[in-house]
Amino acid sequence: MASGQPHPQPRPPSSGRAAEVRQRFAEEVRSEQPDLATLCLLLGAAADGSLDEAGIDAAQMELDRLAGQLPYRPGGPHAWATAAHRVLGERFGFRGTPPDYQRLESSLLHEVLRRRRGLPILLSVVWLEVARRAGAPVYGVALPGHFVVGFGAAGEQVLADPFDGGRVLTGTDAELLVAGAAGVPLEPAMLEPADALDVVRRILNNVRAWAAARPERSDVGLWGVDLSLLMPSHPARLRYERARLLVERGEFTDGAEELEEYAGLIDVVDEGAAEKVRGEARAARARLN
Repeated sequence: MASGQPHPQPRPPSSGRAAEVRQRFAEEVRSEQPDLATLCLLLGAAADGSLDEAGIDAAQMELDRLAGQLPYRPGGPHAWATAAHRVLGERFGFRGTPPDYQRLESSLLHEVLRRRRGLPILLSVVWLEVARRAGAPVYGVALPGHFVVGFGAAGEQVLADPFDGGRVLTGTDAELLVAGAAGVPLEPAMLEPADALDVVRRILNNVRAWAAARPERSDVGLWGVDLSLLMPSHPARLRYERARLLVERGEFTDGAEELEEYAGLIDVVDEGAAEKVRGEARAARARLN
């Protein structure tokens, strides 16, 4: 599925398709056992109008195909981590590079499968979904500033870094990784498994941060916020972020209405902040004149 051909920058789908994708995303995040690959591919469909149902199916089939390349029951956690490194990192060339942080495609699973490049968390999703399909005891580990994967229970946990081709980490490696990425010491709580919604929430945070640094891509910021608001628990401030994006995009009436609704939410805890937000709403409406 890898391709070296030039590819146009992803652009969101039509409003009808976008609404359908959001509805399916909302249903999946509230299901009893949310499926990580499905959620990541729906996120990709919200970003990229060229990703249709056939493309989503093809991405799932690619994960299945890659899983079939892993050896059958290679052994304990270390053997699983080593096998994934050899197959995904060495044979198929999945890994990350510094320029990948500048590309929206690095946060989209279907593009990561095509390019075999991505952010640490999306490469970890590839490792998770492929190894899980092959029967490995695998889970995501949300280290501060750098996502990795873990194999095996706490007492025998083995960490691997998909951004580095799945290199198996020693305890010292993990400490250095956390210190370098976040400037803090490694704590045992940081090694706990991350569930599917934790992973998706972090991916959406990355998408919104990418868009915030690129005002010309407020379209990305908007769908990123819209999906974040569908998560079962989310900060109320996302409503403010969405309102500000609408105003930036020239949708002054909708933005003002969102600002006023947010002001109503925070009025009971911070009257001063609420009045400031209402002032922003008035200013947005004034720009209509």
